[in-house]
Amino acid sequence: MGNVRTGRRYRPGRAEEFYDVIVIGSGVGGLTTAALLSLLGKKVCVLEQHYTAGGYTHVYERNGFEWDVGVHYIGEVHNPRSTLRRVFDVISQGRMQWAEMAPVYDRIFLGDHVYDFKAGRDNFIQGLQERFPEESDAITRYVDLIRTMSRMAPRFFAGQAMPPTLSRLYNLVRPLLVPKEFFKTTREVLEGLTSNQELISVLTGQWGDYGLPPKESAFLMHAMVAKHYLAGGAYPVGGSSSIARSIIPTIQSSGGEVFTYADVERILVENNRATGVQMKDGSKLYANQIVSNAGVLPTVNRLIPESLREIFGMDQWMTKVEHSSAHLCLYAGFDGTSEELGLDTTNLWIYPDGQHEANVTNFLNDPDQPFPLVYISFPSAKDPDWENRYPGKSTVEVVTVANKEWFERWQDTTWGQRGEDYEAFKEQFANRMLDILFQHRPQLKDRLVFHELSSPLSTQWFQKNEQGEIYGVEHYVNRFRKPFLHPVTPINGLYMTGADVMTAGVGGAVMGGVMATSAMLGLKGKQVLNLLKTYQVPNPELGADISESAKSREKKTEAVT
Repeated sequence: MGNVRTGRRYRPGRAEEFYDVIVIGSGVGGLTTAALLSLLGKKVCVLEQHYTAGGYTHVYERNGFEWDVGVHYIGEVHNPRSTLRRVFDVISQGRMQWAEMAPVYDRIFLGDHVYDFKAGRDNFIQGLQERFPEESDAITRYVDLIRTMSRMAPRFFAGQAMPPTLSRLYNLVRPLLVPKEFFKTTREVLEGLTSNQELISVLTGQWGDYGLPPKESAFLMHAMVAKHYLAGGAYPVGGSSSIARSIIPTIQSSGGEVFTYADVERILVENNRATGVQMKDGSKLYANQIVSNAGVLPTVNRLIPESLREIFGMDQWMTKVEHSSAHLCLYAGFDGTSEELGLDTTNLWIYPDGQHEANVTNFLNDPDQPFPLVYISFPSAKDPDWENRYPGKSTVEVVTVANKEWFERWQDTTWGQRGEDYEAFKEQFANRMLDILFQHRPQLKDRLVFHELSSPLSTQWFQKNEQGEIYGVEHYVNRFRKPFLHPVTPINGLYMTGADVMTAGVGGAVMGGVMATSAMLGLKGKQVLNLLKTYQVPNPELGADISESAKSREKKTEAVT
């Protein structure tokens, strides 16, 4: 096992005083923007306050194990012809490799009822039609609709690559250019297709991927996620930290760098133009353009001087959008290989029943109520390189939603030093989550050697967000009507990138990076599209799919179980 930390540690004097572009935050949206600009000849400096680069794509190490903290699976990248795969191939210059998961990528549990989501449009439809034969037409119409939504999403988001004034004008006519479902909630749309509440609960069984149950979430967000995985899922070979590792050399190739332990205190603004950043240690770096991947609200509240927030009306933003969900994540390590333990690549989505909204409300009001959602992922089974790095070991992640208010009494404490009462409070949740894991994988119970629970305070500490949120700004319908969720800010030379200017998830953050890069180039924004179309990936075989490895793993696991 090697050290999986990525990036170069920042110290005054290591960075140059001036760059073409400074990017604050090394999440995949920031890395995408930095890499694309680097390929267009810009010298880019990425500043990451954490000890490793990658944002939610970084990994967590403890006691000889490794877990991904946010990348549990990604859709479309195992298709060499998909747009997302093309972007990854370009920004990693072909270094990124993907392992396709088993055909059943998600398994939905509603109480005692179990439903499989199988890769491929026809397989997905057929599997659900067998369970809901009377809803055959509704299921087909649903799949056709999410595909239509995905196909027309570029038209919906076209304003993100335009100057703000033109974007506002475009968005006024946007309702005439896209289906009405773009402006409805998930439950509204699905109840227009079927009255079968069990089917609706199954179809929304991935709502944890964007953090809102169907009555609250924008159907646009749901459709993007559902279509994203319709052809199955994939996992980064070498673990999720390989995403940052594969992109950083692209940034370095044009003279740029990715620094860690690089905590930005504020953005420097002169004559209403962003000119640089002041670091927490007092040192200053300058650039022609500044890009924030820290999230819209953390950027405004923490990095913009208060006087400027008022001048530019940015102080009003925080009252017009909400933070997304907080979560608990249990990291568990086991003695034995995935093959020995009978683990496969299928994600488990476990619900007490189909009452998603009521279950969330009850739990957030009373943590002793049943978990409204438990998501279980097996990263060591998904990564074909795992055994080379961690022989004889396996890992599991168990995730559920959380209310940050439960942890307020420890808000001002330091990570790792929050006291025995904090650890005891977390352990109550951890034991309940382990019980659910062992109900579904009883063979793991006697092989557990380590577990640790992260709380919203952990997320807030390492990601420097505001409320321990994991998806940035909440993905309800009106979120997509907010003109300030745009790459171009009111401050000249200051831009936003990542998920907040598009949608949640790795794919959303990457496309946010693409849109931000286009917006930064102004009239030359088409250079980004031309780059993605024409760039010749060096050694493309490095990024080739290794789907056969996934299939081989699946056969071995079947033999064991």
